[in-house]
Amino acid sequence: MAELATIARPYAEALFKAAGAQGEALKTQLAALATLAGDGELLAFAGNPNVAPLQVFDLIAGVALQKGLAFDAKVVNLLRTVLDNGRLAALPAIAQQFGELVNAQSGVADAVIESAFPLSLVQVAETVTALERRFGRKLNPTVREAPELIGGIRVSVGDEVLDTSVRARLEQMKSALTA
Repeated sequence: MAELATIARPYAEALFKAAGAQGEALKTQLAALATLAGDGELLAFAGNPNVAPLQVFDLIAGVALQKGLAFDAKVVNLLRTVLDNGRLAALPAIAQQFGELVNAQSGVADAVIESAFPLSLVQVAETVTALERRFGRKLNPTVREAPELIGGIRVSVGDEVLDTSVRARLEQMKSALTA
């Protein structure tokens, strides 16, 4: 969704500039806040014209408190600004862009590793080592099970995808045979 990405960019860049050396800690906090803000009922409540931004802020703060989450003053200020401008729906995109800025600064990239079967810790470590050589940067892996792959793995690092799954190979064979 390009529109949300466009809206989110200035917020993410402003928080990135304000974060300084705290980027990694704020990345985690902002991701947790974005998860809270992504709730459909909360978005509907915030979108009600009879509800003030302060009421939405108080609701989010209460839910965060119940879940044991604490936020830095910079994240709280960002939330207030986002609410005042009616941009709560953009918060997940802000968190994503902020995470990308922090990763770029530290030379790290997020990698999503999808496997048809559960991977052991040793397999994950070996896979990450090989992927770091392949992509030329340090990776923060997230492993997901995706049975629809049939076998093998699919790795997404930013906008790059490495698909060595059986499903991808079958699709390639299908294309070759029907061409």
